[in-house]
Amino acid sequence: MRGYFHIEKPGEAIRPALQEKIDNLTKPKGSLGRLEEIALQIGLIQQTLTPTLRHPQNIIFAGDHGIVEEGVSIAPKEVTWQQVCHFTHPQGTGGVNFLCRQHGFALKVVDAGVDYDLPRDRGIIDLKVDRGTRNFLHGPAMTEDERDQCLAGGALVVRQCFSEGSNVLSFGEMGIGNTSPSSIWMSLFTGIPLAECVGAGSGLDNAGIRHKLDVLQRAVDNYAGDGSPRDIIRWFGGYEMVMAIGAMLQAAELRMVILVDGFIMTNCMLAASKLYPEVLDYAVFGHCGDESGHKRVLDFLRAKPLLNLGLRLGEGTGAICAYPVVESAVRMINEMDDFRSAEITKYF
Repeated sequence: MRGYFHIEKPGEAIRPALQEKIDNLTKPKGSLGRLEEIALQIGLIQQTLTPTLRHPQNIIFAGDHGIVEEGVSIAPKEVTWQQVCHFTHPQGTGGVNFLCRQHGFALKVVDAGVDYDLPRDRGIIDLKVDRGTRNFLHGPAMTEDERDQCLAGGALVVRQCFSEGSNVLSFGEMGIGNTSPSSIWMSLFTGIPLAECVGAGSGLDNAGIRHKLDVLQRAVDNYAGDGSPRDIIRWFGGYEMVMAIGAMLQAAELRMVILVDGFIMTNCMLAASKLYPEVLDYAVFGHCGDESGHKRVLDFLRAKPLLNLGLRLGEGTGAICAYPVVESAVRMINEMDDFRSAEITKYF
């Protein structure tokens, strides 16, 4: 698995020059806070004193989950394919659609494993592995070959975006039941008790959350794999989630900026980091959502999300909402004068 991608940490040689440029802009040192941190990170990613953001795209990976058979979600499985059709409707009236329009994002929707024959005239990228994963209460959700197919599929979509001129991507997901595998990944990869990782998902009440926790705890107790990250990923993961991991890893290999969305995508980044720790250097965490456990996993990753808007929609929406902050950071380092050129006395 380590040999599938080639991800390098951004070079550190340029860091002093980037920091000096940021510190000499016409402002008190550090006064633009997180904007300064983001500008430094993107300068390191791109290895330049004049970073740019080009052709942002949001990729939604969609797939169904066998664990839904156990009643772990309030939403019926058919909502997955219905929402995929909604995202790709010519009028574009979904939650992610208006945000993509507002912030200038192109939208790609990928069928990773939806249990439905999706329409072929909507521009949906067909990478369907199967019609939903297996029920991981009774065994692995997918085979090793299917896991590797998902990683390769996600990487393929990112290479397409890269060829179209993109250097910044956000990732989203659509898959009823996918907070369940996310919670298990979170617990197994962080050591946080499962009860602290399981939340309401799409709207479970307290009794529903207790049932969900019971099902997921039994699934973990039944786990018979080898305990390696790659095995945990395929035993409990969703096709759309593993495809997102492949996409994140490919984006890091291509030195692209990765905007990380909510609970599910944060756990995909967590899983990706268990395979390639270097991927975290390319990640900008968009927001802290309302799903139980999201703040805990962000804290584990030592991530500093840009926004806290109480979001829990997924689809990449929180990452897209955060994009203007990232854009402001890049504008800061490129468009502000320094003290010398502005003929202002440097007072520190």
